[in-house]
Parts: sequence; structure tokens; C-alpha cells
Amino acid sequence: MQQLNEKIDKNVMRDCESRIHLCGALTVRIMGERLENDLPGKQGRLLFAFLVSQQGRSVTRSDMVKLLWNGAPPNDPDTALAALLAKLRKSLSKDSLSGKQDVRLILPPATWVDLDVVWSCLHRAESAVHQHDWAGAWGPSQSVSHISARTFMPGFEGPWVEEIRSKLMDAQLRANECLATSGLHLGGLELQTAERAARRAMAASPYRESTCALLLQILASRGNRAEALHLYEAMRTLLREELGVAPSETLQEVHRRLLQNQTTAG
Repeated sequence: MQQLNEKIDKNVMRDCESRIHLCGALTVRIMGERLENDLPGKQGRLLFAFLVSQQGRSVTRSDMVKLLWNGAPPNDPDTALAALLAKLRKSLSKDSLSGKQDVRLILPPATWVDLDVVWSCLHRAESAVHQHDWAGAWGPSQSVSHISARTFMPGFEGPWVEEIRSKLMDAQLRANECLATSGLHLGGLELQTAERAARRAMAASPYRESTCALLLQILASRGNRAEALHLYEAMRTLLREELGVAPSETLQEVHRRLLQNQTTAG
């Protein structure tokens, strides 16, 4: 048996990894075993997701009661919570939850969690853009954009769920800006992806002038200066009619460069 265990190859080891997806369909794989269907009902799934999101920090019983019953707890919330925690321990393992009053979820080392990837990759992408490391920003920003496009805990509602969804929407917007910025500077085939990212960001935040400036430059880099000029006029009209303001100096400067290039090309 020992010799057999020693012969486990890398493919089997990859199958035993631990991964948790909270965005999109809930997926829980711990040491290669799928466990999402073993979680105790809708409340058990919600509590598990909440504990996962705390990244190993302890959670008070009052916070768990607030999460699960949203201001309308049962007559004996402590007993109800204790029963749910017992079921959750059984569905995971007896050592998965630490503590009695304050509870902490213990996951295997190097467990992959999509929410953690979003926060860490967003930081990496924005740091890389700040340092003009366009290649370094490219991959992380795509990861954030891809994960955050999925609905967090679909089928669930409540203040905490809505808070995380709001944070993910902000993360997606910022990641798409990073993706558009890095793609603009990388050029070549990356410009198409950059344009799609900029358009997604503009659709999410139509008044965001920084995104509009990026999209103008990307369109011009792809040889679509007329489309870029049309977009600028649309933004200028939107700002004037809806907000009564002129475009920012940055956006106007991009427009001036477009006009100069158009004149030179003519």
C-alpha cells in the first residue's frame, strides 16, 4: 500500500486539490471530494460561504445569527445556530470548524477560493498598471473580469450577499479598466480584448470619463478614428444634457489629439 501511495502521479494530485467557487454555481471541492450537495440546506450554504469569505478569521455567533435570520431570528437562535453548525461540521469534517462562541472555518492549505482570487488579482493588476507593467497587469485583470462577471451566490438575498455583489461589480469595473489600459499599451492583437473590456466598463458606468478616454484611444489605435470622434460627441452631449458639465480636461485632450491625427492623416 505504501508503494502504491508513493506512485500517485501529478494528475491524481491535481484531482485532490481544494477549490471553492462562490460566484456562479456553488462548487465545493475539498481534497478532491465534491461537497456542495452535502451542505445542510440553503442556510448551510449561506453560512459556509460567509465563513469562507472571512479568510480564516473567526466569526461571532451574533454575526452568524444576523446573517442567517436578517433581524428576525427564531425564538431560540442559539439552539438553531448550534444545530446548523453541527450539521455543517458533519458535512465537512469534525475539524473543519474551530471554536464554540466564535467560529472559524479551517480549510486545507492552498485552497483556491474565487473571491480571494478576485481581491488579490485586482490588487496585482492595479499595482502593475501603476508601475506601467502592462504585461503584468494583463493576466490578473482578465482573471478578475472573468470571475466577477458571474453572479455571487445566485438564488440568495440579504445585506451581506448584496454587499459582496456590489464589491464585485466595482472590482469588475476596475479590472476592465486595467485590462483596457494594459491592452492599449501592449497593442497588436490585445487591442480587440482591450476594446471589449472598455465597452463593458462603459456599459456599467456610462458617465465614467476615464473609461471613455481609454476607449477613444483604443478605437483610434485600431484605425477607427471616426468612430472614436462620434463616441466623444455622444459623451459630450450626455454630460451636457444630463449633468450640465463639459468633458474633463483629460477627455478633451484625447479629443484634441484625435482631431490632430485626423488632420494629419487627411
